[in-house]
Amino acid sequence: MSNDAENLPIVWLVDDDASIRWVLETALEDKPYLVKVFDSPLTALKAYDEFPPTAVLSDVRMPDMDGLTFMEALHEKDKDIPVIIMTAHSDLNTAVKSFQSKAFEYLPKPFDIDEAIGLIDRAVKRHLSGGAIRAPRKPKVEKQSLNIVGAAPAMQEVFRILGRVSQLDVTVLINGETGTGKELIAQALHELSPRAEGPFVALNTAAIPRELLESELFGHEKGSFTGAHSQRVGRFEQAHGGTLFLDEIGDMPVDLQTRLLRVLNDGSIYRVGGRNPIKTDVRIVAATHQNMEKMVREGRFREDLLYRLNIIRIKVPALRERREDIPLLLRFYMEQESKALGLEEKQFSKEVERFLSSLHWPGNVRQLRSLCTWLTIMAPDKVVYLEDLPLELQHSAEHLDEAVEGDNWQVPLQKWSEQFLASGKEGLHTAAEALFEKVLIEAALKASNNHRQKAAILLGWGRNTLTRKSQALGFEE
Repeated sequence: MSNDAENLPIVWLVDDDASIRWVLETALEDKPYLVKVFDSPLTALKAYDEFPPTAVLSDVRMPDMDGLTFMEALHEKDKDIPVIIMTAHSDLNTAVKSFQSKAFEYLPKPFDIDEAIGLIDRAVKRHLSGGAIRAPRKPKVEKQSLNIVGAAPAMQEVFRILGRVSQLDVTVLINGETGTGKELIAQALHELSPRAEGPFVALNTAAIPRELLESELFGHEKGSFTGAHSQRVGRFEQAHGGTLFLDEIGDMPVDLQTRLLRVLNDGSIYRVGGRNPIKTDVRIVAATHQNMEKMVREGRFREDLLYRLNIIRIKVPALRERREDIPLLLRFYMEQESKALGLEEKQFSKEVERFLSSLHWPGNVRQLRSLCTWLTIMAPDKVVYLEDLPLELQHSAEHLDEAVEGDNWQVPLQKWSEQFLASGKEGLHTAAEALFEKVLIEAALKASNNHRQKAAILLGWGRNTLTRKSQALGFEE
């Protein structure tokens, strides 16, 4: 290396995909780094002595060595090298294993190039500042597979957060509409945590009458109220050493919110009618479909309790916000239901799969799974056709052909292109691309009520990409 190069941080880009290597290397041209690209982890490791990396960006799936094994080999040489793991095959297990293996960060593909470069910058700063990477806890054996399915960007973000906090004993608040799978996320947090051998206890606070909820949570002593004929252990004591999942926490009465806050502060509970404190060791995971900040403003939820619950927040997307996952979920649940019921697994025709992917799904994944159960039992053939759907869905499907014909935007685009070229103009692609992106951005902003982070997710972009393109197209920030 030259004298100038010797003073530069060294960034490794390791991926068997030449296009990914080129894009990242090009994006880093103006950065004060010495960038080394490798198509194989084995080739990269051979270059370690000559070009020891300051930071590494590595794919997971590569032919001769997977990215997690590669990261372990690097950490045997220098345990503080920050490694960013990227993958086009995002799932919860990959995210969790990445962080358990001391990954600096987890980057699902397709990624926003600005986000990737920002992560590399942070990783370089971490290493140069002498920041050490936290040693992982000993990985545990999973008791069961975690049936959380998704490849959409919004779900990849959920996986990333789960992977990051899985081994940390912190309180988590899960937000999401009814039926999105909030309890599945809570169970995953428990199964992946050091508390996995302890109990997972769930309580829907909206389903318990107000006058019984206190006793349900904290238990009661014999004779503490009419009908209390014996001592009862509450959910906090049942969950000792494990996780207590409080679903629909927004429906908890204010007076019980005060008691819950006290428990979170000192770890002790009192049974109803009891005088002696009982120490509990419980991790709280709460969930709600409501806007908690709005409830605080309206005086229906304690602000200090929200601060204690909201240490980590996970937003579970509605099914309509992750439509690309619908075919995947349909196949997954049809397989699950056929096994559970001992019946032949059914397949969907392309027409049905396309139609179901276009629906609004107000009941989210729960509604989709119920449909799969119904079809497993009721569909007469191995392939499911439109006429096999429940009557309420068939009514919506009657106009499918007309909708598809009306959505055939390629025809007017073809005519517009021909008119553009016939006028003697040049730059067809540039002109069309700007109009195309403008329409998509407007649609995403409308669907997200002008929430730019959510609009970026709907578009499959990073927040920085949306900002850059919006400014270029003349949108107001």
